[in-house]
Amino acid sequence: MPSLEEQLYDLETPALILDEVRMHRNIDRLKAHITARGGTLRPHLKTVKSADVARHLLSDGTGPATVSTLAEAETFARMGVRDIIYAVGITPQKLDRVAAIRARDCDLSVLLDSVAQAQAVADASRRTGQAIPALIEVDCDGHRSGVAPDDPVLIEIGRILHNGPAELRGVLTHAGESYEVSGREAHVKFAEKERQAAVGAAAALRAAGFSCPVVSIGSTPTAHAIDNLEGVTEVRAGVYAFFDLVQAGIGVCEIDDIALSVLTTVIGHQNEKGWIITDAGWMAMSRDRGTAGQEVDQGYGVVCDTTGQPIEDLIVIKANQEHGIIARRSGNEAPLPELPLGSQLRILPNHACATAAQFDEYNVIPSEPSEPLKVWRRFGGW
Repeated sequence: MPSLEEQLYDLETPALILDEVRMHRNIDRLKAHITARGGTLRPHLKTVKSADVARHLLSDGTGPATVSTLAEAETFARMGVRDIIYAVGITPQKLDRVAAIRARDCDLSVLLDSVAQAQAVADASRRTGQAIPALIEVDCDGHRSGVAPDDPVLIEIGRILHNGPAELRGVLTHAGESYEVSGREAHVKFAEKERQAAVGAAAALRAAGFSCPVVSIGSTPTAHAIDNLEGVTEVRAGVYAFFDLVQAGIGVCEIDDIALSVLTTVIGHQNEKGWIITDAGWMAMSRDRGTAGQEVDQGYGVVCDTTGQPIEDLIVIKANQEHGIIARRSGNEAPLPELPLGSQLRILPNHACATAAQFDEYNVIPSEPSEPLKVWRRFGGW
């Protein structure tokens, strides 16, 4: 069988590479953390968008799972996932599609944070003859959407759902601001803040006489940091299967944990500028600059050799549509490595979700070295 380097050389670049060993290590790490604390993990499948990867994330293939598009819900329902939360605020136009997915023996629940949305879910439940379940999004940190745990509108929304024909399934929070702090101690604080907001909202709904069976919290940083799951029924996380430079930059993982990379080919040099030009521009890496505000700015990605080992202080400093410009990090005056025309490199991404979205398949480096590269399909759309 050809060596890994030979197999990579035969790929058309840019190509998306997934390291199966790292992926399994990442999956096992979070599963063990949550299980040891008596919790249930509900993986978010928005990062992977692949039935092949989902099979490794879901314990028995049927869920629980989280999605961020109805296209994801449809695809994973077809593969047999039976318990899904669509964790983006619902709109009236999408509810017939939700009902159609639910009719395929998939318990799909929706998310909302307003009276208007709750009324739309109630109306759709009446029209379709289904009790569409909904979770109320609770704002735990001012990051994005949600109702404050002590806002009277929480009870008003709960009453609309509770009175039927819809179903009040529970509450859900997302500690998005945890991405703005670094280190375990800071993430532990955000995790507890998130837990208290969700548990407090659930308590308020129960005190008003409503059932609140699900108390769902989650973000990748807080999921890895949380120790106290009292009052919580499940924890969600998504990018943890692959990790990326943003997660490494805030201390959730190490560079060596990043399972996703983009294979690229050297197409030219600008020696007087200290540049190496490759065929992986922002159409391959995405425009995400999530590390720009961190302590270490990784440009558009960290440059590695074909084995996945980072090359000291070599990053993608600029990205045009189909051109990536590689140079030494500012302050490093060492000469560039010898990388002739046609040489291959691997680039670690800032944001795994955004980079993976540029491709329609993973080229998987298998766990068993004796096996050839595998191809796992991925999908897009909404």
